[in-house]
Amino acid sequence: MELKGSKTATNLMTAFAGECQAVMRYKMYASQAKKEGLEVIQAVFEETAENERAHANRLYKYLKEELNDEGITINAEYPVHLGDTLTNLRAAAEGEEYEHEDMYPTFAKIAKEEGFTAIAATLKEIGEVEEHHDKRYTALADRLEKDKLFERDEEVYWICLNCGYVHKGKKAPKKCPACDHPQGFFKVLLEDY
Repeated sequence: MELKGSKTATNLMTAFAGECQAVMRYKMYASQAKKEGLEVIQAVFEETAENERAHANRLYKYLKEELNDEGITINAEYPVHLGDTLTNLRAAAEGEEYEHEDMYPTFAKIAKEEGFTAIAATLKEIGEVEEHHDKRYTALADRLEKDKLFERDEEVYWICLNCGYVHKGKKAPKKCPACDHPQGFFKVLLEDY
């Protein structure tokens, strides 16, 4: 089957548009987190925006290969959410949940049925990434809501995202003793190398 005129072409453009708007929304969410002194969450939103940019790029390449210089009409709904960081995390998790539980599995199934096995595989894999995003946003929102973002039940190593200072304890320091940056710059240090 030819990509032009297929449901898969429309689905690719729908997903591409969704990923593009997610990039901008997550950048706005990152700015809000920074305003609230939550640089660790700002970094997660910025990283996820880059992930979504990569997804959009991959989806667009499929379209460009066969439909260069042609338009595709789509009819899609995209969320409009912008609030405090907790609200933004919950909204982001909700969007990611929809993508990994409904949108990407449905689009992958249709692509497979239409004979686009490589596209189906890509859509499935992107859906799995969106599941990780959902879990991460949910975990951050839960910790933020319980005022446990900078606290753990057991001692861990905390690293300052500004200067690299490492602190061992159940709580991140209120201020970094090395660079004087606030607690929002700390995250749990996870090294496996």
